[in-house]
Amino acid sequence: MIDNRLQYSVEELVALRHEAKGIPPAPRQARSLLEGGYLSPFKGRGMEFAETRIYQQGDDIRHMEWRIFARTGKPHIKLFREERERTVLVWTDFRQPMFFATRGRFKAIQAARAASLASWGATLRGDRLGGLIFSEQEHRELRPQRGDRAVLNLIREMTRFPLPPPHEDDSRAFSQALIRLRRVALPGSLIFLFSDFRGMTSADHTHLAHMAKHNDVTLFFLHDPLERSLPPPGGRYPVAFGSGPPRLLQVDDPRIRAEYAARFTRRLEQLTTLCRTLGLLFISCSTEEDATTVLRRGYGLVPL
Repeated sequence: MIDNRLQYSVEELVALRHEAKGIPPAPRQARSLLEGGYLSPFKGRGMEFAETRIYQQGDDIRHMEWRIFARTGKPHIKLFREERERTVLVWTDFRQPMFFATRGRFKAIQAARAASLASWGATLRGDRLGGLIFSEQEHRELRPQRGDRAVLNLIREMTRFPLPPPHEDDSRAFSQALIRLRRVALPGSLIFLFSDFRGMTSADHTHLAHMAKHNDVTLFFLHDPLERSLPPPGGRYPVAFGSGPPRLLQVDDPRIRAEYAARFTRRLEQLTTLCRTLGLLFISCSTEEDATTVLRRGYGLVPL
């Protein structure tokens, strides 16, 4: 039997289809999960130009077609139709640091579950789904397509994706994957990024800013409780690094404990400030939380 804290199966991720009903993207405002949250910039579906007709009393003059007016001397108005389809891109980080947890599930497992939920939600709304999965040594890209097959292909790629070797931590893989995402993200797309965002640089901020100008972007930040604060003092905790022998971790020094917690707080503040500045939606999820509940809270569908 597969331990879903350490591995994921096709069956488990397919079953999330039933939990995805009602999960955004939706044309409504949403709040961050963090205290002092902010409104999402999501605007819902766009409008596509359809045709023009003669202006009628009561029409919105903001939609006046001035070029036809100037050519014919008769006022015309632009008509639009609502876009029924949108491209959703799911960008999932499977680098070595994502295969870590002290409670709940590995960060990578949480990422796979959240990515599956967002993907099912997209296809249930009739959107086109594409995906990018990456690690230090692998990169796989799935072109956007419609229907359940798009989600099943993404799930199949995630479950077959090779585990990164121990001690393999190359932040360049993050930047390279973000550049690839920027190249394939067409204007008007909805983009989900599932990662712990470890090793993100100022150059990566520029890539995000470029995508945010023409797309709706959600940063889904994954972290383990141990990354937020050290375990209680007074104990000696064995910690294993890859296949090496365990080492004992002593956490009694108050200064070390305070600096450790402050380091995570600074990182969290940097991410939230970045999202506020660029107009991105920020959702924070720990390895012991339920991904479905976190996504629904992130979009204001359940109380904070």
